[in-house]
Amino acid sequence: MTMDNIIGLDKKAGKGAAESVSERKARLLRQGDFYRVGIAHAKARIKHDARPDVLFHSALDHATWAVRARIDSVLHPTGISVAAIMPYVATILGVITRRRLVKPAIGVAAVLGGLVWYLQQRRTREAPSV
Repeated sequence: MTMDNIIGLDKKAGKGAAESVSERKARLLRQGDFYRVGIAHAKARIKHDARPDVLFHSALDHATWAVRARIDSVLHPTGISVAAIMPYVATILGVITRRRLVKPAIGVAAVLGGLVWYLQQRRTREAPSV
């Protein structure tokens, strides 16, 4: 929000270009009040954002966003997005945890990850050099 949008702080206050001293003084006092409130809000925001739990939450959000962006970029050619497959993933994860198949699922994921890595390496080695 800019100061021009606040009632009483418009630049065309008063009658024409000749603005009385009292009107100008009142407008400057209101601008000073808004400035002080903005400074107080900025200080409070910095103090809040420096707390360890907020820093951790921010780092976790950033990491989650980075992983999701990477997965979306991999899935983009197929026309699928993370948001579209998330209900299915949540259902599968629920079944895995209810049936206590977490360790076997981690093993299967590791084997599949290794297989994908191997195929990716093989594909890059076989690619013709330009």
